[in-house]
Amino acid sequence: MIFSEYQISRDKLRVIIRELKRWKSHATTLLSLYIPPGRPISDVVNMLRQELAITDNIKLKRTKDRVQRALSVAIDRLSDISKIPPNGLVIFSGEDEDSGEFMCMVFSPPDPITIYFYRTDKYFHTEFLEVMVEESDVYGLVIIERDEATIGLLKGASLIVLEELEGYIPGKHSKGGQSQRRYDRIIEELVDEFYKRVGEAVNSNLLPYLESGKLKGILVGGPGYAKNDFVKGDYIDYRLKERILNPLIDVSAQGEPGLKELVMKAYDIIKGHRYVETVNAIEEFKYHLAKDDGLALYGLNDILKALEFGAVKALIVIENHQNIDELLEEAKKYGATVYVVPESIPEYVWIEKTFNGIVAILRYRLT
Repeated sequence: MIFSEYQISRDKLRVIIRELKRWKSHATTLLSLYIPPGRPISDVVNMLRQELAITDNIKLKRTKDRVQRALSVAIDRLSDISKIPPNGLVIFSGEDEDSGEFMCMVFSPPDPITIYFYRTDKYFHTEFLEVMVEESDVYGLVIIERDEATIGLLKGASLIVLEELEGYIPGKHSKGGQSQRRYDRIIEELVDEFYKRVGEAVNSNLLPYLESGKLKGILVGGPGYAKNDFVKGDYIDYRLKERILNPLIDVSAQGEPGLKELVMKAYDIIKGHRYVETVNAIEEFKYHLAKDDGLALYGLNDILKALEFGAVKALIVIENHQNIDELLEEAKKYGATVYVVPESIPEYVWIEKTFNGIVAILRYRLT
């Protein structure tokens, strides 16, 4: 047995997890099996055969048939394997009740499996795989104005809006004398209350990442002086305050567009981060496409040929492309940098619909 036949990449695992989470059953018929390295195949097969014998006691024929099929196919697949790969083996087997589609998926994950786990359930158990694709480093994102705020997260190549807040702050007024001072004081109190709300939301959303050791830093931006006042005040936990990265950044928008602007303007601070590099690669592809200089390439067959010539500088592929593992291997073989585009990046849909999920930037023009 060649272990590489079963080994998958981290990017491929993300696609698999998303697919597995779609499968559902009204009864406990979906099989999940995690086998750590070193476990004898014969022990696992014997356990599954015992489980198969027990299924004769299931009264509902439909449920019994589905469980037995899931177990039988898993046993057949395991019987063809002589030894568990170095990172262990995972098997998911069963029928999706809505579509009627059946699958038995067998693979070795990018990190070693540390538990022996077997269960038939109404869904596939992917929780032990999800920790393998979670980003170890994340950045907190805060855009703050006197009456609006957005809190977000930068995880790998994904930009996530966690919470958006609004406050009511009256605008300019024409009052004078004591009325003006009283009115100004009321406005400042309202601003202070809003900042407190934002601070509580920042603490709630970001402290778990700090306490788990994953929060690398916090980027704070906004259109005016509000960001400075917010950071100087005692609105967020002191531990989070210590993670705020300087300088604070001028940002003109809220929501997802504002978060994207914040991250891209912080390029020098987080240079090399996967999201920033992926967006920059997409923008470079757009530039060459608009310029029509022959350095923007699309079409799977043309890209594969260009890879073989060593002409591809950057390969840009959506994360659930059906050939992603093969493409990553080819790119690695010929020295091309790969950028995997998650669904959270707006250009994902454009690349998927217009170019079938894959484009490339060439080192030189092909004649």
